[in-house]
Order: sequence, then C-alpha cells, then structure tokens
Amino acid sequence: MAETKKTNTGRTRTATPVDNTYGHLQPQALDVEKAVLGALMIDRDAYAVVCEMLNPESFYEPRHQKIYTAITELSMSEQPVDMLTVSDQLGKDGCLEAVGGPAYIAELTSRVSSSANIEYHARIIAQKSTARQLISFASDIETKAFDETTDIDDLMQEAQGSLFELSRSNMKKDYTQIDPVISDALKVIQKASANKDGLTGVPTGYHKLDDITSGWQASDLVIIAGRPAMGKTSFALSMAKNIAADYQVPMAFFSLEMSNVQLVNRLISNACEIKGSKILNGQLQPDEWERLDKRVNTLLGAPLYVDDTPGLSVFELRTKARRLVKEHGVQIIMIDYLQLMNAAGMRFSSRQEEVSVISRSLKGLAKELNIPILALSQLNRGVESREGLEGKRPQLSDLRESGAIEQDADMVVFVHRPEYYHIYQDDNGHDLRGKAQIIIAKHRKGATGDVVLTFRGEFTRFENEEDTNLNTPIQMGGEILGSKINGDGADHPLPPPENMGDYNIDIPLPPPNLGDLPY
Repeated sequence: MAETKKTNTGRTRTATPVDNTYGHLQPQALDVEKAVLGALMIDRDAYAVVCEMLNPESFYEPRHQKIYTAITELSMSEQPVDMLTVSDQLGKDGCLEAVGGPAYIAELTSRVSSSANIEYHARIIAQKSTARQLISFASDIETKAFDETTDIDDLMQEAQGSLFELSRSNMKKDYTQIDPVISDALKVIQKASANKDGLTGVPTGYHKLDDITSGWQASDLVIIAGRPAMGKTSFALSMAKNIAADYQVPMAFFSLEMSNVQLVNRLISNACEIKGSKILNGQLQPDEWERLDKRVNTLLGAPLYVDDTPGLSVFELRTKARRLVKEHGVQIIMIDYLQLMNAAGMRFSSRQEEVSVISRSLKGLAKELNIPILALSQLNRGVESREGLEGKRPQLSDLRESGAIEQDADMVVFVHRPEYYHIYQDDNGHDLRGKAQIIIAKHRKGATGDVVLTFRGEFTRFENEEDTNLNTPIQMGGEILGSKINGDGADHPLPPPENMGDYNIDIPLPPPNLGDLPY
C-alpha cells in the first residue's frame, strides 16, 4: 500500500511502495498511469479503446484507482469526460480531496497533449497488474505450503482454481475482420465436399446420427444425458470403440465413475460380443475364447487414452487435456460424467453455481483446444413422475442441477429406452424391444430429431439398426425370446440346432458337449 506524506509546501507526496516480502518494488508504472488518466480526460473516445483492458484494480496507485472509477462512471452514463466533470464526479463520490483535489486532476491533464499512444500505455498497465496478481498468488500459496496443518491435495486444488481464474480473467481475444474467417469456412466446406459421406467432424459410427450432426464438431460442447440404466456410458463406450478403434481418431476418455480396468472390460465385452458377467468370472466357452482372441486385437494399438482420476476437477482436466492434444493429437474428449466433477479451489454458494462454472469451463476448453468435448450428464427424477410414452420422453428441463448446462451446450442428446419403463410398442405399433432412441433435443448448428439404434445390453453395445444381425437373439430379463428373421420384423422362435440349415442364419452350430448354450 502506498504511503502519503506532507511536504513543507503542504502538498501531499506519495512514497514509492516497497514489497517487504521480496525486498524490491512491486511491478508498477506510475508515470504511465498518469499519462493514461490524462489522455482519458482530453479525448472523449479514449475510454472505448482501453475499457476492455483496464479496470480500477489495474492501477497500482490508489488515487488513480479512484479517478479511473469516476471516469468509468461518467462513460457508462454517457456523460462528458474532462477535468471538470471528473472532479465533480469525485466530489459526489466523496473522494476528491483524497486524490489530491482539483489541482492533481489538472496536473494529470497537463502531462499529455494527445491520446495517440493510449492503447500501448494501457497494455503496460494491464501487464503490470497481472504481474502483481501472480506475485500475490504465489506468495499466498507459499505461505500456506509452509503451514503444516494445510492439506497439500486441497492446496493444489486451490492453486489450480486460483490460477485458472487468473488466466481466464486476463484472457482477451480481439475482434477480427471477416475475410480470414470466410477463408477458414470455405476450407471446411471444401474438405467436406471431398468426403463422400459429407462429414466435417469426428464420426460417431452411427450413420443416421452422423447425417444430422455431420460428426461431432470442433469447439462444440455436447451433453449426453439420460436417467440411470438408460445406457449413457454404454453409448459413450460404443462411440469410443467406433472412433478410436474403427476410425483411428485419437481420443481421451475420462471416467470418474469406473476404474480403467472396469472401463476396458466393458470395451472388451462391446468389441468381442461377450457378456460382461463372463468377462468378470472368466467362464468363457471355447467359441468365446476364440472370439476374444480374434477381436481384442481391434482394441490393441487404438489411440484411446483413458483416465480414471476420481473427483477430477475442471482445472486438472484442463491441464491434462492440453497435454493430450499437444503430445498425442487427441481430437475428441469424453467425460463420464459431469456431475462427478468439481471446481475445487473456488467457493460457491450452491452446487448449482459450481456445476454452472464446470459447464462454462468445459465449453471454454472446447473452444480453446478447438475439439469437441462430450460430457455425460444425469437427468433429474422428473421423468419418473410422468406417465405414458411421451411422458417418459426426456426434456431439456430434466437436466440435473443447473440450467447452465442447457445454456452452455451446443448440443444436448438424450439416450432413452422406452422398454425400461415396460413400454414395448410406440403409437404406430413398432416394436421397441431392444431399441434405444437417441434424441437430439438441442442443436445449435443444425436440426434436431430422433435416431433409433439397436441396444444389446448384455454386451453394453449400441449398433446401427441396419448393421444389426437380423438373426441376433433378442434378450429381455435374461430370457431369449426369439430372433428377427425373414426381415419382417416379427419375432420367431429360434429353431432347434438340427434345423438351422433351413434358415439363412449366420450363427455357428454349438460345439459338442455345449448343449447348455442358449441356441
């Protein structure tokens, strides 16, 4: 804090502040501060140049903070800004004498004759202010680190949060003329025209979904939401397998709910079409061992990076995401799931406020890295209290804990399986067993709509309807009901093994002594 002293002439003189902790001056530029304030009072347009760069706290000298506050108040109320109006405003604020009176205001205006260099000078002040904030941040963390009662993990979270807020508050992006933006847009269109499928983003592997979205788009925040047991994680893992293993697109999967081994077990079940229970207990039949040996190779070498850090903070995610993009060229990130994240190191009055910060930070990260970020999210219990086919259909208002999620998301996708609520037919009589509706409820860049996929819960697997083997057994509640054969969509009892040749069924005959298999 600056120290003021009375001189022999009666004028107030400000002593040069010294930071006793480090034994040297805090970053400052008092003459530049005076030049900027003087320029603001001789040029009515000068404030518009510096208002985004400077705030009252950007000035080191307390008197200058008060003067800039008065200038801001006048500018915001569209009043003239000059020596007289600033003095009058300071008088209304009750701090005219504290800043040195009208004489000091007149001195500031006499120091400059032009505002030509005000932008350059304002940047110097802003940089000095940031440097002081960094010193204060480092000093505070150092003090707490010496305190043996401080939990180091909590301190690291606090440090990450404070540094994140500091960097975000000082991150300013200037406007740009439209020509280079048009050039970038044309390049994207030309790239899309070279693709026969018209995809401009990361493909999901689900054709009808890609038709609507053109793939997951760079800088987008996509929320994939649903009630428990709807298959959100299965949908995310199915896409992860498609993206990383089939399309070889580098991606990262942050699992806050499952360990890496659990995650990979479900991926193996998905890729090899082996029940998850058998993956756990290892009781595989010979044909399943063969299928495991053959298909697990599709996952080996896949550019899929998994992280099971529990209680991941948005600040840790930011650090890890930057490294993944820089070191491994990651093009898409998935998070399972948003409500398990935190913004440790920051204080909030409610959980809703914290979720809002997390949501906003994820959107900011997607823009910064220019990649899509897919975050799974829970829905509230409002769905359960509604009746009927349409009543059980999720809505944007069902998003849990924060309306900011809906606001920040570029796209909101619901995973919905009506059969979970014992609804087996839609209004048109179509069979809903083994089906999942992927509902695009919000799409900032395009159309909304529904996509129907086949859900095979025993393998935690989602498939395109047209890719699903028509003869794949349909399983409900552990009981195999029948098979979709003849292409008519009807259920037919599975034929006994000896009559399989009468049907065009591509299921291998069971090996000897395996009569307990459900064929």
